[in-house]
Amino acid sequence: MMFNDSFGMTLRRVLWSVLSSLCMVVAGVHLAQAAGVEARVRASGRLHVCIWPDFYGVTFRNPHTQALSGIDIELSRSLADDLGVDVSYVDSSFFAISDDLLSERCDVGMFAIGMRSLRTSVLSFSQPYMQSRVYALVSKSQRQIQSWQDIDQPGVVVGVQEGAFLEQLMRDTLIHARLYAVRPPANREKELQSGRIDVFVSDYPNSRRLLDRNDSFRLIEPDQQSVTLPYAYAVKPGDTQWLDRLNQFVASIRQDGRLKQAAHNHGLLPMIAK
Repeated sequence: MMFNDSFGMTLRRVLWSVLSSLCMVVAGVHLAQAAGVEARVRASGRLHVCIWPDFYGVTFRNPHTQALSGIDIELSRSLADDLGVDVSYVDSSFFAISDDLLSERCDVGMFAIGMRSLRTSVLSFSQPYMQSRVYALVSKSQRQIQSWQDIDQPGVVVGVQEGAFLEQLMRDTLIHARLYAVRPPANREKELQSGRIDVFVSDYPNSRRLLDRNDSFRLIEPDQQSVTLPYAYAVKPGDTQWLDRLNQFVASIRQDGRLKQAAHNHGLLPMIAK
């Protein structure tokens, strides 16, 4: 009888210890969630970063090796190191990033996201860390378009990546030319080569990619009045502590040289925000 009582007391102590531990874990999870994204990231030990895996020089997945490279792959790893956590990547796009952040598929969008009005109305953005003017690419066989002034003319079809910052910009600025938004699986190079578009308007990284991949294109430099596009990191609104942490990160990589070095590593030095 004494053995049974002793055994029962021991079992109750074990069960109580297990129950207490579970309660502490659950309470810790709820506390981290209530405290915001940074606390949740630190508690889980993992930072989930949304990327667009087709952004050359920024967040690019090699189709042959599946390896990721680019300035924001390098900098997202730096952010995770600063937080003392691991990093996981979530495939997204300019078209999907708002939904992905609002549904908490990822903690932050890090792929040089343009601060266009449609996005700033639903997402929060860090301070800009890169910028780009607008460039145009045409086929070398194209004779109609020789300068920036030749683009916005009757009969010209201007291509732009759907969902990118430039789509809304070109809708707002084109008067005579017709806009064509290229959406995957449609391909920018093929649209140009086929003649379905006369010119493709892009930012610095994507213009570099097209020129590096195809020597049948030529670049048209923007004029002096060309708009400069700011790029920043995006987060779900409402968590000022997390946004402050990202702004602290942007300030830190500017000051300690990590931003400049990463831009140099991936051929994007001209894009560092002034």
